[in-house]
Order: sequence, then structure tokens, then C-alpha cells
Amino acid sequence: MLRCADGTLYSGYAADLNSRIRTHNAGKGAKYTRSRLPVELAYSEAFPDKSSAMRREYAFKQLTRAEKEALIAKGTQTEQ
Repeated sequence: MLRCADGTLYSGYAADLNSRIRTHNAGKGAKYTRSRLPVELAYSEAFPDKSSAMRREYAFKQLTRAEKEALIAKGTQTEQ
């Protein structure tokens, strides 16, 4: 999950997290982040395959802002 310059949160799947953050900050990432630069990593989780990551991404996007902020505050990273 990325925190945008305006304080909003953006989440998505990335095979190479560092590369994806660089892409966003270069203005070539998601349309949502282009007008909210720079972005910084706020939270991440690692998964063994794309399917698992996509399922978690969907579940994550269903969380409230408060629930997402609680994950960030814990600073946990889960490998499943």
C-alpha cells in the first residue's frame, strides 16, 4: 500500500515492489497516483504467487480507512 502526497492510500499488486514505486513516482504508474506524487510505501505483504496476492488485494480493498491505518500502525508484513 502506498501513501500519496495528499494523504490518500493506494493499493495494488506488484511483482517487484521497488520497481513499481519508482514507476509511480516517475508519473508512469496508475492514473490515480499521477496527480498525487510523490508516493511512499506504507505497508506491504508478500505472497508465494500472484493468485494469493490478488485475493489479498481484493480483501484489502474491502477494508475501511481505519482498518487500513491500523495495519500500517502495526507495521506487520505477512508471508502466506
